[in-house]
Amino acid sequence: MATATTTPSVEVVTGPATTPNAPVVLTPAAITKVKEIMATQDPIPAGLRIGVVGGGCSGFQYSMSFENAAGMMDKVVRFEDLKVFVDATSAMYLNGCTVDYVETLEAAGFKFENPQVKSTCGCGSSFSV
Repeated sequence: MATATTTPSVEVVTGPATTPNAPVVLTPAAITKVKEIMATQDPIPAGLRIGVVGGGCSGFQYSMSFENAAGMMDKVVRFEDLKVFVDATSAMYLNGCTVDYVETLEAAGFKFENPQVKSTCGCGSSFSV
């Protein structure tokens, strides 16, 4: 059963990967790859930040980076023992988004499937809502 607790600044959402309150969902493949990459960092970060930033030819781009702590207005989503930090503004654009890790013969990387997206650019690296 999923639970949510709120402190004055950070909302923590825990539960299975299908937690309805989570602004973003990571697939098992994405969780495994993020943990694998995190293990190579020194010091090991507290979690992964997923966000949306302005830029690209369609208006917005996804961002992923490692963080040592949650920000003031972050939602913290736990997938197994992985913490994912999402700021309040990005959460609006990521609502319902699934992040997967895919490997093909041509490339490997994280793939965002976002129902909020209305259009993407030709190369697929930016989007508009």
